[in-house]
Amino acid sequence: MAQKPKVIVTRKLPDAVETRMMELFDAQLNLDDQPFSQDELGIAFETADVMVPTVSDNVDAEVIGHAGPNLKLIANFGVGVNHIDLDAASDKGLIVTNTPDVLTEDTADLTMALILMGPRRMSEGERMLRGGGWPGWAPTQHLGHRINGKRLGIIGMGRIGTALARRARGFGLAVHYHNRHRVGDELEAELEATYWENLDQMIGHMDILSVHCPLTPETHHLLSAERLARLPPHCFIVNASRGGIIDEGALADALNQGAIAGAGLDVFENEPAIHPALLELENVVLLPHLGSATLEGRIDMGEKVIVNVKAFIDGHKPPDRVLSSLI
Repeated sequence: MAQKPKVIVTRKLPDAVETRMMELFDAQLNLDDQPFSQDELGIAFETADVMVPTVSDNVDAEVIGHAGPNLKLIANFGVGVNHIDLDAASDKGLIVTNTPDVLTEDTADLTMALILMGPRRMSEGERMLRGGGWPGWAPTQHLGHRINGKRLGIIGMGRIGTALARRARGFGLAVHYHNRHRVGDELEAELEATYWENLDQMIGHMDILSVHCPLTPETHHLLSAERLARLPPHCFIVNASRGGIIDEGALADALNQGAIAGAGLDVFENEPAIHPALLELENVVLLPHLGSATLEGRIDMGEKVIVNVKAFIDGHKPPDRVLSSLI
């Protein structure tokens, strides 16, 4: 292209990223950070050369159907692409990219924090203190459970699952995992990890269960009411992946009935809406999708987007192209 490509960004990004985008592209930014409506997304798809959506955008088949003749690339700001209809994009001849690798450590850090917060009842204690209800130290007040020596089950031993396993070993947790494919012997030995081919068998023996798989039609409600019933009553569930992997209503029922001990959730099935029952429960830690929310991580994500867009505009294959068969 002789002129700068029109790149439409759907949400406010870190200043350093937006400055670089304005230098390289004809960047249309969302400075007030109001999410696009479906109609606004459709209009943007009609006029853009490149779209830069985020997880808060519903890039469905109808929106993609509005794609104008100049639009060839959807450079997603984020790793997960379950909010993009990849089949519709492929049918329309659109390339989709994402931003892998750069948020692994940040998300693993936050997941480890949730693993600590639930069993140790930190969120409950913080609420009590802020509410003025702390009478002072007492030997039996807010007793939780130590995590050293407990069994951690990781569902999905990809980049983030592996990074979590390394942290978990430092806290004395025994690492167990279920994955579509067993990891290599060297990594398994490093993590001292036990592989379970059968998910149902694994979850029945875990003290803590952490979700780290992508949301696909196959993993939607992977932790169903039936599977949740297999968990030991002392088990804690942590999810910093995608909300739809857990049946949120069934989880709320299990927590309310004491069928499982607690949960730590950074993602939700119908974000930003939260299941009302979860908001009423004391044994749940709720965070507003903070997994990758570090300044360093978000800048790195923006740089990934820029590299993908620039490679495409220069006639090269974008390094982070998403293929539907890999999701």
